[in-house]
Amino acid sequence: MSFDWNQVRAFLATAEEGSFSGAARALKTTQPTIGRQISGLEAALGVTLFERTVRGPTLTAAGRDLLDHVRVMGETATLISTVAAGQSQEITGEVAVSATDLVSAAILPGLLGDLRETAPGIHLRIIASNDISNLMRREADIAIRHVRPTEPDLIARHLGDFRASLYAASAYLDKAGRPRAPRALADHAFVGSPNSDQLVTTLRDKGIPVRSENFVMSSESGVVQWELVKAGYGITYMPELLGEATPGIEKVLPDLPSLEFPVWLVTHRELRTSRRIRVVFDFLARGLADTVRMSGKSGLAVIRGDRGEGP
Repeated sequence: MSFDWNQVRAFLATAEEGSFSGAARALKTTQPTIGRQISGLEAALGVTLFERTVRGPTLTAAGRDLLDHVRVMGETATLISTVAAGQSQEITGEVAVSATDLVSAAILPGLLGDLRETAPGIHLRIIASNDISNLMRREADIAIRHVRPTEPDLIARHLGDFRASLYAASAYLDKAGRPRAPRALADHAFVGSPNSDQLVTTLRDKGIPVRSENFVMSSESGVVQWELVKAGYGITYMPELLGEATPGIEKVLPDLPSLEFPVWLVTHRELRTSRRIRVVFDFLARGLADTVRMSGKSGLAVIRGDRGEGP
């Protein structure tokens, strides 16, 4: 029996995304195309794979039986693509790099000028996301992570640790007062992510008795959180290289010990044989290691991409 691989991809994407529209976005095509491809696969196989309901497509028993086998096919196809990309020795083409939105906006632009000079044929695609990109499925070629990967087919390099401290706008502290001790922060406003439990626990471990009610503004985006702090809505943890480089911002409780979070540069093992990906990986490794090293000396120099010698 022969069938179109695009039909199989449409089936797998719909099962994983839960809708035809989600599959269309994942495969960068249209919803009617996804529908036609699945109908074609059903006709080729002689089975119904999805029940079409008002709530969206639901896998039938036949669809569920087929899904695991199709996933294996998808993983094999991805591996073929990965190995083929790994054999490419051209220093041209796209390299996708995933990092948090804050790293993407505040750190990477200052690092990438020299790469454009040395490898102008490389098109760098920055994926600004706070989700951990799945390198095994080629959502990115390289990822900058703050947790060590556990997948056996990934290789990672620990580049050092950033430090983070509490910061607030001077205008906010002028109105709310400058706390002199950790307990004095109990009545202050904070900015954080929608799920503040982890930060509340971290602050309490440092003797700061905050509650979830202290968080008056929140966002999934680190960039938005920082803009809210700059606008005077409250206090948050932020990397020191950014906090020290931003006018109108003050460190809160300067004697409070900083938090440290690691910087890992990660890629798929097969992709290390790709010349263009190796060039970008090694370039980012050097630049980020320098950034980590310099972050305790001059946050402003890091943000501007200054790599000159100095104190």
